[in-house]
Amino acid sequence: MVDRQVARVVSLFRYPVKSMAAEVLDAVDVSWQGMAGDRRWAFVQDGLVRSGFPWLTIRELPAMWRYRPSFVDPLRPNKSPVMVRTPAGSELDVTDPALAVELGPGVRVIKHDRGLFDGFPLSLISTRTVADLGATAGTELNPLRFRPNLLVEPIDDTPFPEEAWLDSVLRIGDVRMRVDQRDQRCIMVNVDPQTTKRNAAVLRAIGRERQACLGVYGTTVTPGRVAVGDPVSIEV
Repeated sequence: MVDRQVARVVSLFRYPVKSMAAEVLDAVDVSWQGMAGDRRWAFVQDGLVRSGFPWLTIRELPAMWRYRPSFVDPLRPNKSPVMVRTPAGSELDVTDPALAVELGPGVRVIKHDRGLFDGFPLSLISTRTVADLGATAGTELNPLRFRPNLLVEPIDDTPFPEEAWLDSVLRIGDVRMRVDQRDQRCIMVNVDPQTTKRNAAVLRAIGRERQACLGVYGTTVTPGRVAVGDPVSIEV
């Protein structure tokens, strides 16, 4: 089998708490469940627990972007407590009731010990895709708006290149990742991760130009370690 390089990794992001700020990583271990420690905690709204979408997210509370979770022991994230720095500068354990109270009435935290609170373990988007969408929407976009695990820089100028990798296997560092489907977007992408302001033109542009999809989801074929700078190759 011959691999053909299509991109390289420029950023890695992990989200210890669903819908809170990302951790920016230089390297990370990837298992069958995705990046170690990714999206293992989430806040739910008690009145919606029996619904199909009980999560408290940026959609309901854009200020969640201002809460910065991190692992006490970053070398063992799946075993480590998580601390959250609040917008006011306090450091609270993710399980501290005071944090749930700060996020709103009827909010509580839950942990997923064996997986993650998302449909697919890995998400990927390219710098070219972010730039092309920004040009369409008429504004420069921060890639974190789309909450990827892997941000990659393609080696050519093909528009929205990751869509051409669907149903293929990518080799990224020691990891092999199957690209399963396009990432269907919702109004969360309208929230700027730095200002938490909304811009409805972003989702409108995705809907108009990309059938409401941007970036791709994938699953782990071979676990391993991935680092910034690693080549991204497609198995052909």
